[in-house]
Amino acid sequence: MRAGSAAAGLAGAAVLALAPAAGPPAAAAAKTWTVSPGGAIKANASKATLADTATGSTLNCASSKMSGTLKMGGGLPGTGIGSIATATYDCAVPIGNIRLTARGLPWHLNLTSYDARTGVSHGTISHLQLALLLPGCSAAINGTSSPVSNGVVAVSYANATGTLRVRPTGGSLHWYHVTGCAGLVGNGDPAQFSATYAISPPQTVTSP
Repeated sequence: MRAGSAAAGLAGAAVLALAPAAGPPAAAAAKTWTVSPGGAIKANASKATLADTATGSTLNCASSKMSGTLKMGGGLPGTGIGSIATATYDCAVPIGNIRLTARGLPWHLNLTSYDARTGVSHGTISHLQLALLLPGCSAAINGTSSPVSNGVVAVSYANATGTLRVRPTGGSLHWYHVTGCAGLVGNGDPAQFSATYAISPPQTVTSP
């Protein structure tokens, strides 16, 4: 495919500027967790954003959905406290469809710290990889250039709103195996992924 097709595809969904994101608030490191009710969950976001911070290109997807499970009860370790079995993205634009596909499922939800004042937990989603495909452009978004899914994104969960936020900073994602793409994304460039998901049913997560 011609490079112009890739440029048109990404440009149709691109906003070529990124504002710096603030870091998460201070929180105390946690050893054990309590989750209620736990069990099967669904997550819905009205927007998901994927960016190359070196070139400034940004892909805005209209929606994203995830599903998975959370462990339930008290005395739980934060590592692997949840599992994400499915993740989908709607990135259609008027000139054609941009396919963003989850790889390495199930992803692992890990919690590391808790702020009792705000009821917000902080952690990561690991074992993550995304694949981007559109006419004239393909790329992997991962922690390294390895075919093994090893990307990490920082997340926070707020009890008050029942929302899981995938934070644009604090992760390990980069662009790899870039083919075509008209210079809109570059091999080895840092990648940022962000979205805010409403969790159903809402969970209460505390530590200890």
